[in-house]
Amino acid sequence: MQIDTFGLERWFAEYEHEADVMLAESGVRSLSTDRFDTDPGELGYVIPTNGDPDLRSRLADRYDREADEVLCTCGTQEANFLAFLSALGADDASSSRSATRNAHAVVVTPTYQALHAVPDSVGEVTTVSLEPPNWELDVDAVADATRPETKLIVLNNPNNPTGRYHSLEKIEALYDLAADEDAYLLCDEVYRLLAENPLPPVASLGPHGLSTASLSKAYGLAGLRFGWLVGDSDLLETAWNWKDYTTISPSIFGQHVAKQALGEQEGRILAENRDLVADHHDRVAEFLERRGLEWYDPVGVNGFATVPDGFENGKAFCRAVLEEGVVLAPGEFFGHPDRFRIGFGLPTDELEEGLRRIERVLE
Repeated sequence: MQIDTFGLERWFAEYEHEADVMLAESGVRSLSTDRFDTDPGELGYVIPTNGDPDLRSRLADRYDREADEVLCTCGTQEANFLAFLSALGADDASSSRSATRNAHAVVVTPTYQALHAVPDSVGEVTTVSLEPPNWELDVDAVADATRPETKLIVLNNPNNPTGRYHSLEKIEALYDLAADEDAYLLCDEVYRLLAENPLPPVASLGPHGLSTASLSKAYGLAGLRFGWLVGDSDLLETAWNWKDYTTISPSIFGQHVAKQALGEQEGRILAENRDLVADHHDRVAEFLERRGLEWYDPVGVNGFATVPDGFENGKAFCRAVLEEGVVLAPGEFFGHPDRFRIGFGLPTDELEEGLRRIERVLE
């Protein structure tokens, strides 16, 4: 198993620590621990290691699923990783030598690198590109990319980095395509609950739907590292077996706070975060329009804007902005060097300061 270096995460590792403003952040500003009970008791393993049964049952209800069709994970990253291993690799962790390289996935791009690099390290991947400026999902192109050995169709919705929110009609068409191919449709839905009218999650569409999500993005609780995978119980059993070789169980502290965030506090948290994101969206939209830069009007907390005139590419522009202490995400990490990703979920004063510093670069 070989995998490419994670370009965006290494960019963050190199520059984020010393930066003043993190305008590449793809989540909502972090919530303070003082709004939660932070004493979970003894800090042992979560038992059973696939997550507390009551919490899994509560999560399952959101997807019209059963508790054994939910696996609690260390963030969405692990949820996706386990889904790829389970759908494209061997039948279980103990028989990895029987894995075949011809297991195939179709991945809609641009997207977060892990959603194509991990399946490519396990099986084979065909990418289907969303094209600027509208980043429209072409279901026929996905259909043309499938093969008899296709096991997965992969996308995230709303899309990272473009903010495109594909319609229910398109998602249902992809689901039907996956079902016809006896494959799964895997959708990373970390930004779904930031939409004004969220679509039903993919796992609620039927047995061929897999949903991954977490508290990192829409809830502003990235530090909890708490996520989940929802789908077919047989695949979830395989994923749980693989999980024994990764994090074993979710964090007991993360699960303790997750119960509160997904309980009586949820409505208030999401309302606050949606209001913040809506206000910040408008501030960034006005800034980009004033500077003559274009983006597709996004859902979520990411925009994918054109590189200003006078800069060779996204990395050149982002390096110039780094001189002012601001981190943006070059479009090269998403296959579009003529663009950059800007996140607008951070605190308002930081957003405004970041935009002022970018203004200085452009001037």
